[in-house]
Parts: sequence; structure tokens; C-alpha cells
Amino acid sequence: MTDAKAGAGLLSAHAREEIDRWLAKYPADRKQSAVLAALREVQHENGGYLTLPLMDAVADYLQMPPIAVYEVASFYSMFALKPVGRHSISVCTNVSCMLRGADDIVQYLENRLGIQTGQSTSDGRFFLKREEECLAACCGAPMMMIDHVYYENLTTETVDGILDELG
Repeated sequence: MTDAKAGAGLLSAHAREEIDRWLAKYPADRKQSAVLAALREVQHENGGYLTLPLMDAVADYLQMPPIAVYEVASFYSMFALKPVGRHSISVCTNVSCMLRGADDIVQYLENRLGIQTGQSTSDGRFFLKREEECLAACCGAPMMMIDHVYYENLTTETVDGILDELG
């Protein structure tokens, strides 16, 4: 394995600082514990998606095999492996939300935005994630998260208002 700072070349000073802040929370021999935070920061700085070179840099920095970082990035729905729209929309489709109309909200978003789940609008404004199993806001069903902000008790009218405000 390479030196922990070998991957620093592609990582910004801010990303390295953020990763180091997370590394301080774990035992020195458990650097891989910071992989989620590292990927989240790198993705944020890269316009919302991860590239192989950036994931390799994270692997080098955390002294992990690159495949282990790829596995994490491809498993969790919070990570995108290709460019996506500026505003990331996740509609909860778990039981509580489904029973209260989440499927209708997804269909409405697809129609309004002119895309299917898993796609971005042609202007690069919105990305509609494929599926979000649970966002832990069952009491506010149906709900969605846009750019890490929760919107609950959705109707087509409230969805319109939210999208119109995002610019």
C-alpha cells in the first residue's frame, strides 16, 4: 500500500482537511472507517459525482484497496458515478410513503421534468434518483429530499412550488 498522502494530489486541501477531521475519530488502524465521509466530500467538490481517479485518490489517502472504495461508492445511493443534475431529488418509496402516494409523486416528477428516474434534465438542473428505499420521515409521507433538505406531506402543488423555488 502506498503512503497515506500519495493520493493527496487529486484531493483539495479542504477535502484532505475534512477527511483528516474524520480520521481523528477512529483508531489509526481503522482508516477505512472514514471512507463514507471522504467520498461524500470529494463528490460534493466534484459537482455531485465521483470519478475513478478521485476514488483512487481516496483509496490512496485512506490506505485502502481501490476495489473497496468502488464497492462503497457503488453500493450507497448517496453516491453518483456519472455527472448528474445540479439538484438531486430523492423520493422515498418505502411502505409509508407508497401508501400515501409516493408513486404518484414520482410519476408527477417524471412528467413535469420530462425525464425518468435515474436521469437528469437536459439543462442539467435536476437529477431524479432511481429509488430511495427509506428517508426516515414516515410521519410526513409522502416525502422527498432535494439537496439534503426534507420536504414532507407532498402534493403535486407543493412539488411545483418547491421546484419553482430552486432556480
